[in-house]
Amino acid sequence: MRFPESEYFDKKREEETMRIIGIDFGDARVGVAASDETEILASAVCSLNVTGVNDAVKKCAAKIAELGGEMIICGLPYNMNGSESFRAEKTRVFAEKLQTATGLPLEFIDERLSTVEAYTYMNITDFKSSKRRAVIDAMSAQIILQSYLDKIKK
Repeated sequence: MRFPESEYFDKKREEETMRIIGIDFGDARVGVAASDETEILASAVCSLNVTGVNDAVKKCAAKIAELGGEMIICGLPYNMNGSESFRAEKTRVFAEKLQTATGLPLEFIDERLSTVEAYTYMNITDFKSSKRRAVIDAMSAQIILQSYLDKIKK
């Protein structure tokens, strides 16, 4: 889904690059990632502990401002058959509130298997830490954002 501001992205992208923020929304934690200014590489930033949608919006908006974000990419959960998952509506509500709070353009991207991919990476790299749960959300946000960056560079 593209918001009406999508033409704004296309024109801005032609003119210059921007800092893009990736979000992996969850009930207890929200993963945050940021692109480099060349829009080539996504990096995990942090996982924010949240207590509901409004708290998530407040904390994400503050982090996005701190990072100098100019655009938001939010992972939207889909089922394996391509239909939206039961979490999609809550994610859409969060995203709409976040866009209102920040005034930034926002796009959704399919986040299917981003958490599985993050866990796989942690297993391959033998990451066994008590911080694993907190790190997984930031890594998922990084995977979501990197998939978007790869898509726009094609």
